[in-house]
Amino acid sequence: MDCLGCSLANKNDQVHVVFEDDYVCCFLDHDPYNEGHVLILPKQHIYDVEELDENIANAIMRASMLLSKAIKRLFNPDGITICQNGGIFNELTHYHMHVVPRYKDQSFATFYSGEDNYIEEDINLMETKRKLIDAVNEIIN
Repeated sequence: MDCLGCSLANKNDQVHVVFEDDYVCCFLDHDPYNEGHVLILPKQHIYDVEELDENIANAIMRASMLLSKAIKRLFNPDGITICQNGGIFNELTHYHMHVVPRYKDQSFATFYSGEDNYIEEDINLMETKRKLIDAVNEIIN
């Protein structure tokens, strides 16, 4: 089975990695809701949340905490939405978690509708990647 999520998580396709460990790969969403929108994917093929083992689940939560701290330092959002879509709503057919900075007056519903694009200009993913990697390294060290 060809799995886009496996290909992305194992860097067989081009991704902008901001953090990884033995279990997960975290990279910028190619079409971000806001600058700093990151996806967390397990490197092992997993379709839905109930398939996670303890090590992978813990790695996902540790990564979401680390990335939330880095995003708050860099972008000063009013909040962060962390979410996962399962079943037929899992468009990658591979478990993934979104970590999304959000700002006042941004409805959660628009995150899923795709109607509103809050980014006014093209985001330089390479620059965002560099900033997030630096922030993550500051937190780790």
